[in-house]
Amino acid sequence: MSDNGELSDGLDPEAEALTGHARIQAYLKTLDGSPGVYRMLDAQSRVLYVGKARNLKARVSNYARPSGHSARIARMISETASMMFLTTRTETEALLLEQNLIKQLKPRYNVLLRDDKSFPNILVAKDHAYPQIRKHRGRKATKGAYYGPFASAGAVNRTLNQLQKAFLLRNCSDAMFESRTRPCLLYQIKRCSGPCVGYISEEDYDASVRDAERFLSGKSTEVQERLAVQMTEAAEAMEFERAAALRDRIRAMTQVQSAQGINPRGVSEADVIALHLENGQACVQVFFIRANQNWGNRDFYPRTGAGAEAPEILEAFLGQFYDQKDPPRQILLSHPIDNHDLMADALGEKRGRKVEILVPKRGEKAELIAGAERNARESLARRMAESATQTKLLRGLAEAFDLDAPPKRIEVYDNSHIQGTDAVGAMIVSGPDGFLKSQYRKFNIRGTDLTPGDDFGMMKEVLQRRFQRLLKEDPDRESEAWPDLLLIDGGAGQVSAVADILGDLGVEDVPFIGVAKGVDRDAGKEEFHRPGARPTALRHNDPVLYFVQRLRDEAHRFAIGTHRAKRSKSVSRTPLDDVPGVGAKRKRALLAHFGSAKAVSRANLSDLKAVEGVSATMAQTIYDFFHDQKG
Repeated sequence: MSDNGELSDGLDPEAEALTGHARIQAYLKTLDGSPGVYRMLDAQSRVLYVGKARNLKARVSNYARPSGHSARIARMISETASMMFLTTRTETEALLLEQNLIKQLKPRYNVLLRDDKSFPNILVAKDHAYPQIRKHRGRKATKGAYYGPFASAGAVNRTLNQLQKAFLLRNCSDAMFESRTRPCLLYQIKRCSGPCVGYISEEDYDASVRDAERFLSGKSTEVQERLAVQMTEAAEAMEFERAAALRDRIRAMTQVQSAQGINPRGVSEADVIALHLENGQACVQVFFIRANQNWGNRDFYPRTGAGAEAPEILEAFLGQFYDQKDPPRQILLSHPIDNHDLMADALGEKRGRKVEILVPKRGEKAELIAGAERNARESLARRMAESATQTKLLRGLAEAFDLDAPPKRIEVYDNSHIQGTDAVGAMIVSGPDGFLKSQYRKFNIRGTDLTPGDDFGMMKEVLQRRFQRLLKEDPDRESEAWPDLLLIDGGAGQVSAVADILGDLGVEDVPFIGVAKGVDRDAGKEEFHRPGARPTALRHNDPVLYFVQRLRDEAHRFAIGTHRAKRSKSVSRTPLDDVPGVGAKRKRALLAHFGSAKAVSRANLSDLKAVEGVSATMAQTIYDFFHDQKG
């Protein structure tokens, strides 16, 4: 977008004092008919709305009218104190820029997709003589064939499980493959053909890989028919064990198809996207159809920008959803969008070939939309019921602990370690929508002067790092990242320490509560500690008590899981990891030859030279490394 440029407002001082439609009217004399993006800002320069236009002057003139707007747009106009403009070469560029700015700035009156995680794929890696089949997320850098997206890790795992039964392809790492001297458990339970120990030829394994790829490409009937012929031939030749194995492979493929539920014949590649709106809340349901198979569905709950209608919600969803994802050949929608052709052109430009956006009214495609709409309606009903319960619990929490209002963001902190080693701090977040797992954070404890097991010192480090970052990134506390309540695992001592930490940082208006087990440490008899107040307790059957217990238990679960992952990583490390030039293969050879890293460190130069794959120069490097370490 080299031709883009900010337009200066050029307003006189009297115009700058205006607000609302009168202020917007004053901008018209500075605008022309260029395509571009505009931002509407309030008196504190916070972005209220980001929009695109084929013709900036014509679009802004609509806002300058004093009447004829929906209640949502009228509120937005009334709060507008200034505007910013950015011209683009084409309207397509404006559309893409608009969606990028919405994701960055999160304006209050825009529709915002809040959950935008990547989706997993199945990868048939082709960087080895015996290709590996595995789950893959992220950038497609590995050489191989990618099949997806799948809606969830569970959908991928179920498919991989059945594909292993059907095609007996390996899922072990290359390092594991190279180190095997006998087949692993997967071979014993008939999930792998044992290529690591030569139980299958490269040619036969390649044939299985091709069959798996045909199946993932939608040619399942062709593969099943061929296997059925082979099964019959084996039975007639009285090779009953081979016939039974082929039968099991056919059955595994059938189970994959039946688990998918919907397998449309006339739709080979499409995303089915349906919206259900109710009481200002929205659910968008997405079904992934690839190779005439249903590869799962996912629901999303976009923020509706204070009351946007279906066309705007779906258009914003498409722009943000495909910002980091490749669009399929077809997109089937439950509702039409306003800029249908523009969106199709933008997505086609991104994909590098034509993308169709359809709103089907009859036939198989309409049935797919109907199923997605039903799922969206049911998902939104469940979420609204859960939200009502959550709102009631937050209100009860505010009443129980004398908070000014029900908290919108609760942060819960916990530490985990074993006698001070591999110490980690953990923060989980909860709010009106339940646990916000994308907001969870882990903290590797860095303090070198901490006494092992010093929980106060660990909590001090975690809170200092957390709030110093908040103060740096959002000193005016305008974002939703600032908590309304802190829950700390601990009693009076922890609460006193937290009060000192926050006081030193100048954060004195964020309430916090220490949650401690009672004298007999029974769950249900928790004591609650607050600065300057006596410990309190809640009734044994109080729903708020159960709510706090769930929050604390989730923080404990996350802290323990983070600690175990860190400990597992540190356990697998050896001093060999720090030797220059020693990679995974040489490390395995050294450990196999000497038995342990300690034995390697004690080995003389001639013994090191005897290890396969270790040259004289590398042996000298290893020898010098350990002798320098000791010396």
